[in-house]
Amino acid sequence: MGKGEGSTKADNKKELEEANAVMQAWKYALGFTELAVLKCAIELGVADEIETQGGAATLSQLSAALNCSYTSLYRIMRFLVHNRVFKAKAAATQEATTYLQTALSRRLLKGGEKSMASLILFESTPIMLAPWHGLSAWVSSNKAAPPPFEAAHGQDIWAYTAQNPEHSRLLDEAMACDARLAAAAVIGSCPEVFEGIEVMVDVGGGNGTFVGMMVKVLPQIKGINFDLPHVVSIGPHWNGVEHAGGNMFESIPKADATFLLKVLHDWSDSECIQILKKCKEAIAEDNNDDSISDGKQIKKKRKKVVIVEAVIDDDYDDEEQDEQGSQLQSWTGVRLGLDMVMMAHTNGGKERTRTEWAHVLNEAGFSSFSIKPTSAVQSIIEAFP
Repeated sequence: MGKGEGSTKADNKKELEEANAVMQAWKYALGFTELAVLKCAIELGVADEIETQGGAATLSQLSAALNCSYTSLYRIMRFLVHNRVFKAKAAATQEATTYLQTALSRRLLKGGEKSMASLILFESTPIMLAPWHGLSAWVSSNKAAPPPFEAAHGQDIWAYTAQNPEHSRLLDEAMACDARLAAAAVIGSCPEVFEGIEVMVDVGGGNGTFVGMMVKVLPQIKGINFDLPHVVSIGPHWNGVEHAGGNMFESIPKADATFLLKVLHDWSDSECIQILKKCKEAIAEDNNDDSISDGKQIKKKRKKVVIVEAVIDDDYDDEEQDEQGSQLQSWTGVRLGLDMVMMAHTNGGKERTRTEWAHVLNEAGFSSFSIKPTSAVQSIIEAFP
């Protein structure tokens, strides 16, 4: 290969990189459109109507059923088909184009255990979007300025939620949506985590969705759904579950295991340590001792704290992520995205690496812990006193 040929290949590679950079910059500039159009589709009820029609509907059927502009709906559906949210079957006319459900579009249904509609609607509210506009001001102030959510709304997210019932409802629905997804992954991937547990308290359990689903699958466990009084006061009835109101920074009901689903990522390290110490107190009975029955020694399960959270790789390498496959890369992107959400919406929350989890658990007085991956974005952390 001559020098000229090598130079030409290098130039071509450079041109491709530049062209790709322009395209990526455009995607970032218009990135909000994906969230906005998904929100629009959920509010219109597009996926729900297609499901009502048996999983397939023409443009004219959708337009009539949803009572919306035919031309606008066509453009929305064209965008969503391009992004592989729905499938389309071409026809002689636009009106006859048939749209079909996909695994992704069914996540936009307003009901069902696999629905993610409530989560998308919550994150796309003006309340949750406003803090992002203050992120750079907070970072550039070296954290001297109020955190982004406080700067946008005058108080932190928890105080705001307590004073705004509609926002609280949306948050509860989003948490319940997330809990349904986590329950299927956690119980399905690692059922052994719950072996030997007779009483489990779900700390910060919202309306009780996770513990309610868990007790349905594992009825031998008594569940306690523990959250702030104004949250549990409107919680639905779940068979085998007791609602308990209180403050996790003060005390937590006694149990064989305390469970935290995406709670600790909302808080700073020092606050996490406080919460974990209260969790440790809740399981600090002498029930870890062996007992004697009919002359035989019975080994009891160790009491523990079960934490379900995203765990970020300690040695993140973007080039390595590209080589390890799209699924791993996608989950890594979601975890890093969640970390940015914590920065924008909380006063110290973050997604943690294994090293960072080791730090807070050690400071809270736990002797050992293990991390188990699941089929979802979160991992299961078992911490033992």
